[in-house]
Amino acid sequence: MSAAKPLSLSSSIQICRIMRPDDANIVGNVHGGTILKMIEEAGGIISTRHCNTQPGERSVAALARVERTDFLHPMFIGEVAHVSAEITYTSKHSVEVQVMVMAENILTGVKKVTNKATLWYVPFSLQNVDKIIEVPPIEYTSQEEEEEGKKRYEAQKMERMETKERNGDIITPVTSPDAYTVGFSQSSLIHLVGPSDCTLHGFVHGGVTMKLMDEVAGIVAARHCKTNIVTASVDAINFHRKIKKGCVVTVSGRMTFASNKSMEIEVFVDADPIVEDAKGKYRAVSAFFTFISLDKEGKPLPVPPLKLETEEEKKRFEEGKVRYLQNKAKRQVEKKCQQ
Repeated sequence: MSAAKPLSLSSSIQICRIMRPDDANIVGNVHGGTILKMIEEAGGIISTRHCNTQPGERSVAALARVERTDFLHPMFIGEVAHVSAEITYTSKHSVEVQVMVMAENILTGVKKVTNKATLWYVPFSLQNVDKIIEVPPIEYTSQEEEEEGKKRYEAQKMERMETKERNGDIITPVTSPDAYTVGFSQSSLIHLVGPSDCTLHGFVHGGVTMKLMDEVAGIVAARHCKTNIVTASVDAINFHRKIKKGCVVTVSGRMTFASNKSMEIEVFVDADPIVEDAKGKYRAVSAFFTFISLDKEGKPLPVPPLKLETEEEKKRFEEGKVRYLQNKAKRQVEKKCQQ
């Protein structure tokens, strides 16, 4: 039997869905978590489809990482979300998927790009969930395109390893915290993982996890500034370990940095396999979310300063400030390139 031909970069998919009231917040903006979930669904479909294009063991692609995602424009109830996904690089055991989201006003026909995201998937065998399957290669339009993809692969691999080293942090409750402190706004959500949350493997969909993370980050932001808030961006989301059906997940968020116009919230997802006590609780996912505060007309409002009480909070604030300045400089460069 001859081997299947490598896929070309032209292979892509698009999924569309109209935004309904249960997708949005109280002022009609679609939740950032809803959009992240749609992005992951498209990425999961195309990467799983690609990983099963050759004869052999069947597999399901699991989300390993989401690169920084900016929310360029809000999406509203009644608009149609067009989510396009394309495979742009493959290594031996991973797939890079580029996703673009557009919002269409079906009354006027106006379309706008709301999100662009890069996701990395790893295929696991359907017969053995601990076995990683080799990824079929794709064809590149040029040698340079392949080299650029390899650079992105190596960079994300290194960043994932660095993030794992910081996974010992925990968020502890604070008794009677003062307003605008880290302890005042920190929040947690507990969720029992059911069958509807899971893939064919019985592990949680990455999109389900991201939606829960966005909800917790949004609660933290709203508690801090007491206004309508929206997701502005998400730094890299790293999926360290799979979460199995039947686990209880605790999603915790805390403020790490605040500028005059934005808030950075660190979010952890810890999984507790309650029917397998010997395994114990473990850190499954981590990320930084950035939110902005809006008035009733949807215009940005100043963010209350964050009161720092401990040396650890001051350290996290300075680290957040570095990320904020780096991302700000990057956006300015991208803006100049587009002009």
